[in-house]
Amino acid sequence: MKKCIALFVLALFPSCCVAQATSDSGSPVSYSVYDRTRVVAVQWFSATPDPAVYGYLESLLRLGVAQNRKAFDWQLELTQPSELFLPDYAVSPVAAQGQLGLGGTYYASNNNQTENAAVALKQGFIRFHGSKPGRSLRIGRFEFFDGQETTPKNRDLQYLQTNRMAQRLIGNFTFSNAQRSFDGVDGHFDGKTWDVTAMAARSDQGVFNMNANPELNVDLQYLAYSKYDFKDHFLWRVFAADYHDGRTGILKTDNRPTAVRQADHHNIRIGSYGADFLTTVPVGVGSFDLLAWGVLQNGNWGLLNQHSGAVAVEGGYHATGIPTGPWLRGGFLRSTGDNNPNDNQHNTFFQMLTTPRVYARFPFYNMMNSKDQFVQLIDRPAKRLELRSDLHFLQLTSANDFWYQGGGAYDNKVFGFTGRPANLHSSFASVLDISADYQLTQNVALTAYYASAWGKGVVAAIYPMDHNAQFGYMEMTYKWGKQQRPMK
Repeated sequence: MKKCIALFVLALFPSCCVAQATSDSGSPVSYSVYDRTRVVAVQWFSATPDPAVYGYLESLLRLGVAQNRKAFDWQLELTQPSELFLPDYAVSPVAAQGQLGLGGTYYASNNNQTENAAVALKQGFIRFHGSKPGRSLRIGRFEFFDGQETTPKNRDLQYLQTNRMAQRLIGNFTFSNAQRSFDGVDGHFDGKTWDVTAMAARSDQGVFNMNANPELNVDLQYLAYSKYDFKDHFLWRVFAADYHDGRTGILKTDNRPTAVRQADHHNIRIGSYGADFLTTVPVGVGSFDLLAWGVLQNGNWGLLNQHSGAVAVEGGYHATGIPTGPWLRGGFLRSTGDNNPNDNQHNTFFQMLTTPRVYARFPFYNMMNSKDQFVQLIDRPAKRLELRSDLHFLQLTSANDFWYQGGGAYDNKVFGFTGRPANLHSSFASVLDISADYQLTQNVALTAYYASAWGKGVVAAIYPMDHNAQFGYMEMTYKWGKQQRPMK
């Protein structure tokens, strides 16, 4: 994979790293401000008569400056995440019960402190433009999202690409407060209807740890080819990714006995090979959509051989001819789990460095060892208001494996994914949620979200007193940008 990316850069950008003086020295410098404030309430599953019910406050400030030149552009962005009023009782001493929701995760990830804040470099890169449009090479610290290499003109494809295709394997963990960036290089080579993207980078810390400056000994390489067809009604992609985790002193999360995992100090190196497509077909007062995504994985999970995979199929109908534009969708995901903790195989699908909340809006689960059947309804009763409700029926693929949670490495002290034993159960949970997004002004947006989960056999075996959980938040985001000509 590394050789493929190197050849990609040399062949497509032979002179891209030579920045020549241009006549656009007075091109505008842009400034940006992004502020997100969120009040969160959690009632977690309970193993005792006293359930873990708590609230906390979080804020995220991102300040950026950037400039576009003829031969290159650059961007510098700082981030300042804060977590306040975290509960100090939302981490159970019983290992299987673990962290009792995101409040417990933030608390444990920041040295058991209830108030946390830090400043970090979010992005700092220079991007060189090739001699022809559509060629670019970016070097530095940046955000990266697999599956979003292109920008479809079709609005339904845009929505599905962002909300139902991208970040299944690689993302910035947007919902978390410190988020994720990558230090490395990526390049694009675009044609009229196609795109080739390559990336090689190391992940930084962040996500739940407010100190997002350090790098992790975790790196990946990614190569993808995407293409539009049928007048922008069909988008398909083939991709490959190589993931390496060299944090050999950290206990891996899998279903082997603890003593066996403690003795495994070998690297993780996994290759993922996949394809997906999106399409919309105009019918009647709207259009049908269809999505399919699949990936196979092999490599080494420490001392074990990795063989795993996942597939998702979704479809729906968007009635754009009706004033509120109702959009009804449904589908399923199935990923592999590990049936035997005592052989030399690891068959649990591995989600790499993902953004789990895109596909699990109440993020007490992810796509690993998972069966997820869902129905979704989106409606816009007013121009500035979007409503959405999802209903999920969840099972574990293997009752001998774990109930997994998390979105990948974010710290040099913990693995990044947590696992709770399934205890020979596969019936997991049902989740119903609803959200409202309102664009108050051009710069200010408001969001309200509520979800309720009904735990079944897997949950009841760990949390016998209360199998149900609730999660909700109120959020305000402010975005501001301005261009100013630089001083000469």
